[in-house]
Amino acid sequence: MTLMTPMTYVENLWLFFVLLSGIIIVPGMDMFFVIANALTGGRRAGLSATAGIMLGGVYHTLLGAIGISALLAIAPWLLNVMLFAGAAYMIWIGVTLIKSAITVGAIRAARPSSLWIAFRQGMISCMLNPKAYLFIFAVYPQFIRPQYGPLWSQALVMGIMTAAVQLAVYGALALAAGTSRTLITGNPTATIFIGRAAGALFIGVALLTAWQGAMTPELN
Repeated sequence: MTLMTPMTYVENLWLFFVLLSGIIIVPGMDMFFVIANALTGGRRAGLSATAGIMLGGVYHTLLGAIGISALLAIAPWLLNVMLFAGAAYMIWIGVTLIKSAITVGAIRAARPSSLWIAFRQGMISCMLNPKAYLFIFAVYPQFIRPQYGPLWSQALVMGIMTAAVQLAVYGALALAAGTSRTLITGNPTATIFIGRAAGALFIGVALLTAWQGAMTPELN
C-alpha cells in the first residue's frame, strides 16, 4: 500500500476553490452589506458594493502572499509552523460552525448612497475586518507552497479566483436583492445547513492539507 501522493498544483487550486466557495456562501457581513445596498440603491449600488468587497479580497490575498514570502526569506521553518497552526485554527472554525445555528433576522436597508460610497465602504469594511487577517494567515499557508512555483503567480491566481467567486455569489444577490433577502431571512433551516456544511468542509480541508504538508519533503 502506498502513501497518499502530494497534490498537484491543479488539485491544490481545486481544493482552494471548494473551500473558498464554502466560505463565501455562508451568510455574513459582506453578504448583508451587498443586499442592503441593493435594496436601497438598486442593482448598481449592490454591484458597486460587490466590486469594493472584491478589491478587498484581492488585497487580503496579496497580503497573505507577502507574509508567506517574508517568512520564507527570514525563517523558512516558520511556514511549516503556520501550516499546522493554521490547520488547527481551521478545525476550530469548522467545529464552531457545526455547533452554531446560523440564522438571519431581517436585513435592514442602508441609507441611500452614491455608487462610489457603496464601493468605498465595501472595500474598507472588507480590508479592515480583523477576522480576515487571522483567516488569511491560517488558510493561505495551506495553499501557497514554494514547490508550486513563484509565490506571486500563485497569489495572482488565488486573487482572481477570490474575486470571481465573490462576483458570482454577491453579484447574483445584488441582481436579485428582494428574492435573496427573502431566501436568507425566511429559511433558517437552509442557513443552518450551509453553516454546518461549511464547518465540515473546513475540518476536512484542514486535515487534508496538514497531511499533505507532512508528506511534502520541502516542508519538513
